[in-house]
Amino acid sequence: MPHFTVVPVKDQAQSSYDSLEGINWVDYRDTGQDCPGHQDTVSSDGHGNHKEDSPFLTTDGAGKKNDFYDRNLALFEEELDIRPKVSSLLSRLVSYTNITQGAKEHEEEESARASCRKAPKSPNMGTLMGVYLPCLQNIFGVILFLRLTWIVGMAGIMQSLLIVLMCCSCTMLTAISMSAIATNGVVPAGGSYFMISRSLGPEFGGAVGLCFYLGTTFASAMYILGAIEIFLKYLVTQAAIFHATDPSGSDSALLNNMRVYGTICLSLMAVVVFVGVKYVNKLASLFLACVIISIVSIYAGAIKSMTHPPEFPICMLGNRTLVRDRFDVCSKTVTMGNRTMPSQLWDKFCVQGNMSSPQCDDYFIQNNVTEIQGIPGLGSGIVRENMWSDYLQKGEILEKPGITSVDVHGAVESYGMYVSADIATSFTLLVGIFFPSATGIMAGSNRSGDLRDAQKSIPVGTILAITTTSLVYISSVVLFGSCIEGVVLRDKFGDAVRKNLVVGTLSWPSPWVIVIGSFFSTIGAGLQSLTGAPRLLQAIAKDNIIPFLRVFGHGKTNGEPTWALLLTGLIAELGILIASLDMVAPILSMFFLMCYLFVNLACAVQTLLRTPNWRPRFKYYHWALSFLGMSMCLALMFISSWYYAIVAIGIAGMIYKYIEYQGAEKEWGDGIRGLSLSAARYALLRLEVGPPHTKNWRPQLLVLLKLDEDLHVKYPRMLTFASQLKAGKGLTIVGSVIQGNFLDSYGELQAAEQTIKNMMEIERVKGFCQVVVATKVREGVVHLIQSCGLGGMKHNTVVMGWPYGWRQSEDPRAWKTFINTVRCTTAAHLALMVPKNVSFYPSNHERFTDGNIDVWWIVHDGGMLMLLPFLLKQHKVWRKCKMRIFTVAQMDDNSIQMKKDLATFLYQLRIEAEVEVVEMHDSDISAYTYERTLMMEQRSQMLRQMRLSSTERQREAQLVKDRHSLVRMGSLYSDEEEEVVETPPETVHMTWTKEKCEAEKRKKMNAPETFRELMSLKPDQSNVRRMHTAVKLNEVIVNRSHDARLVLLNMPGPPRNAEGDENYMEFLEVLTEGLERVMLVRGGGREVITIYS
Repeated sequence: MPHFTVVPVKDQAQSSYDSLEGINWVDYRDTGQDCPGHQDTVSSDGHGNHKEDSPFLTTDGAGKKNDFYDRNLALFEEELDIRPKVSSLLSRLVSYTNITQGAKEHEEEESARASCRKAPKSPNMGTLMGVYLPCLQNIFGVILFLRLTWIVGMAGIMQSLLIVLMCCSCTMLTAISMSAIATNGVVPAGGSYFMISRSLGPEFGGAVGLCFYLGTTFASAMYILGAIEIFLKYLVTQAAIFHATDPSGSDSALLNNMRVYGTICLSLMAVVVFVGVKYVNKLASLFLACVIISIVSIYAGAIKSMTHPPEFPICMLGNRTLVRDRFDVCSKTVTMGNRTMPSQLWDKFCVQGNMSSPQCDDYFIQNNVTEIQGIPGLGSGIVRENMWSDYLQKGEILEKPGITSVDVHGAVESYGMYVSADIATSFTLLVGIFFPSATGIMAGSNRSGDLRDAQKSIPVGTILAITTTSLVYISSVVLFGSCIEGVVLRDKFGDAVRKNLVVGTLSWPSPWVIVIGSFFSTIGAGLQSLTGAPRLLQAIAKDNIIPFLRVFGHGKTNGEPTWALLLTGLIAELGILIASLDMVAPILSMFFLMCYLFVNLACAVQTLLRTPNWRPRFKYYHWALSFLGMSMCLALMFISSWYYAIVAIGIAGMIYKYIEYQGAEKEWGDGIRGLSLSAARYALLRLEVGPPHTKNWRPQLLVLLKLDEDLHVKYPRMLTFASQLKAGKGLTIVGSVIQGNFLDSYGELQAAEQTIKNMMEIERVKGFCQVVVATKVREGVVHLIQSCGLGGMKHNTVVMGWPYGWRQSEDPRAWKTFINTVRCTTAAHLALMVPKNVSFYPSNHERFTDGNIDVWWIVHDGGMLMLLPFLLKQHKVWRKCKMRIFTVAQMDDNSIQMKKDLATFLYQLRIEAEVEVVEMHDSDISAYTYERTLMMEQRSQMLRQMRLSSTERQREAQLVKDRHSLVRMGSLYSDEEEEVVETPPETVHMTWTKEKCEAEKRKKMNAPETFRELMSLKPDQSNVRRMHTAVKLNEVIVNRSHDARLVLLNMPGPPRNAEGDENYMEFLEVLTEGLERVMLVRGGGREVITIYS
């Protein structure tokens, strides 16, 4: 038996995310083959959706049943033709290997030179190397080194701990939800995007995937800005291109320098990523080592400060903090020999001149200069001063509250000598700035393809990494508040400690450890973000759910996402142009919080729905925790920046709606589909089974369509009219009947359903399709009328076409089925609408700028005639048409009073319409009416005799029909639907007997008698009266409504006696003659419109 090896086969046109829950690409080969000669693939539609009719591969030897089938499985021989044995399936699943999407495969591609692709290595990374350390590297970042000391200084220890606790709790709850999703089956490489899209569907997946992509892209900009800030402020200060001409312009000069150097750095990083990802991966360990060494040096410095605090004196003027690098000695005067000379500090505050009569700053004269220790140490008790918040406004000078000073206004020129706040701070602002330092928890799930056991490593490694980083942040907050002076903590750029990095002043053995380590760690994090973001965009583009992103699914021959990298660089440049780390951080906080919010939502939805496929190996989750995490994410979004939150939600919403309307259809078995199913079930159970209240009544349509022999919709304007009447509201079921046997016609049924669905989409009809197979079309229509709908969501109105050409057809079944359908709808208490001349009805693209919709209200039918024009006028095609209501008055009616009453009734119904009362006087029956009735009855009698006297012809026609039977479609309201298939005339050889010959002679002799009987036929008086009514009404309607855009009138009921069916059709024809667009309406026997609110 051949050996099966199952591996994903690389295809540039298809995303690796397409291998969802089964084997998408199968490599079939014998064990002795090194290079496969051919590749057989499992059936797939090219959009990531598996076709379930052939989900498994059949081998070439399957036809040799004697060799292939086990004798014990002979009962299942037919199934084994298309389905594998359990042993074969298990062997394939065991051989299945995840190939890493991302860096690893590109590295292999670049180094591969052999003609055959290397066999994929089995993933062998454990929890430590595969999840824990990558998460640490992604979580620890620029905020820890550049902003955490400043956050502690502004918010105080207590509020800083609250900020850390909020952010870390949010990420911990998200990690729990993510662990549940990640352990619910095999997670291919793809991480958070794969999990969210396959759990919440393509709409949410695409929206959140793009948010995650934007967050990762702005994260790269934030890391680059952090690296440039370290470079310009602490490493090479003389590299600045722009310099401030006055103290107030220092901020703008810094921002311009950040923009220039940030753009250069971004370009270099993009080139590195473009040239080869393997260099980034090889440097990842170095960058992680820099992070760990930097953090260890902070702890070492804090411990050392208990006994030997580092020397970083701060110069204070009164209680104000001075910029230390602008003078040499922290004193007003210096002693040189025996002379007391003004110091550099004096020169900064005073005009050059004699010390005895100085012209100095008032604040400088009245306050003393003191020097305090910037790093008092762990045992100094400074923690009490740093316990509470001290938020500042922009430009406010940093002051130490424990020093007494004389509060006088100083000169504006001296303002640049003080350390001041560069931005206004608040608790909400600090939350947005700090949150990016808690992100990065998805690093483990992104590497799921490399893990030996992803379902075990992802939860353990991610939760341990979050626990570790949370402890580091909490301990760092306490250590910073316990070791560093408050004014130094609030000094963002270290101006008070000679331009040193504030966290570096605490480190041991040297501040350069932190400076260099943080610089390289931020560079590494930026490279990682620039590497991951284009691949995420490429994955979304290859999933083909967002049409305008398709171009970004292409790349170099080895799969490198070139176009995606270019777009990522452009978006990151926007972040660089913002140039402020404090402004970029809240932006990416929004996008990451959106992503985490939907991870929690996905877990909560799956848990509450209890879908059969929801069986995570990670058991320590609960829907309440997921909802709590989701609520925290939403709260943090609006706490940090409410306007950024609204923008982020708006972007996600627009992407969602775009995918919903324009994106490719995907069926990923996601939770939103399950949620919709549960909601629909709940609503159907809650929906009252009986008819709705009159105020809630609206036509729920069952549209009976006819398909021709090629399965094309014969009258698409029926659907157009349905869409105009419904305007997207309520229930619409489009039904059709296929004549034949269900077992033989199932393929035609599926094709017919697809045809109708396509036409419904073209005509913008939102509804359902129902096609049935029946031996007789009449029975199929009755089945549709009885069985369509579910529970309380059933149709209450049937829309059926007119049987055109019924007079010319010798076969009476077309119009008999039409009348039978009328009787069925009446018996089922359903309303009926028959649009006649439907081909002349307007399309959805036409607009009537004027004209009338005329309603001829002859019999009260529950208000259907009044309600239908109102509903039609909601659509743009009929919106500008006016409504006119005509009613008929007899001789004994007061037409003036009728008009007033009708106007009052319409006013109470809140319907605007013109009212006219038409008086129909009694008149004698005209000769035309008598002649029309006589012709109708003669035709009926003649056809009846022809049918009764031609038994041999019927038998012969039946033989021809059986011999040339075809499957035919229809829905009974057209003359062609039951017509006998026309065949070429055949020579029929008959054996003539004596009796048969005499019978044929008698038949020919009786023919003149039959003709004479027809000529002497007198019409039935009841038929004459009905024809008189039809003729008179038609004259009045044509006279008044010949130019109307649409005429609606009551449809008379069919006769109780079936013998008068053909006459009934003639009455309807006479009633509607001369009208271009007319709709016959028959009520369902209940009120559908009310005057009450």
